[in-house]
Amino acid sequence: MSNRIVSACLALLVALGACSGAEKAPSQATPGREQPSAGAAAPTVKPTGRVITVELYSDEKGNYFKPAKFEAHRGDLIRFTLKSGVHNVHFLPDSNPGAQGLPPASEFLQLPDQTWDFVVSFAPGHYYFQCDPHALLGMTGRLEVEDR
Repeated sequence: MSNRIVSACLALLVALGACSGAEKAPSQATPGREQPSAGAAAPTVKPTGRVITVELYSDEKGNYFKPAKFEAHRGDLIRFTLKSGVHNVHFLPDSNPGAQGLPPASEFLQLPDQTWDFVVSFAPGHYYFQCDPHALLGMTGRLEVEDR
């Protein structure tokens, strides 16, 4: 085999390993249930009943969130729904300096229509998120939290 084929096979194995679900098996998120926060405690926010759906894809266009940029208000529920591929959602503290109440990274979503929900409790501003294994491939997004 040529070195290129061997290198391509190794790269594929590494990518599959990152997406293999080496973490514990995912669970269906409970709609309306706020996820625990990382770092400083988030203020208690009353859910508004508004649900914003963001879909996660792997297809011929690549790996991406749809929509990748959207706005929400405190109390809105964001529902990340897997459509294809294996993905997670992570609001990295390094990408959101000074942000408080960021949710922990989600488990890997592996089954079509599996969801991960959280209630927005962030202060107004821009918040960046990514799929950890696909961030370098451009699977990133931005949430803009606005005042009502």
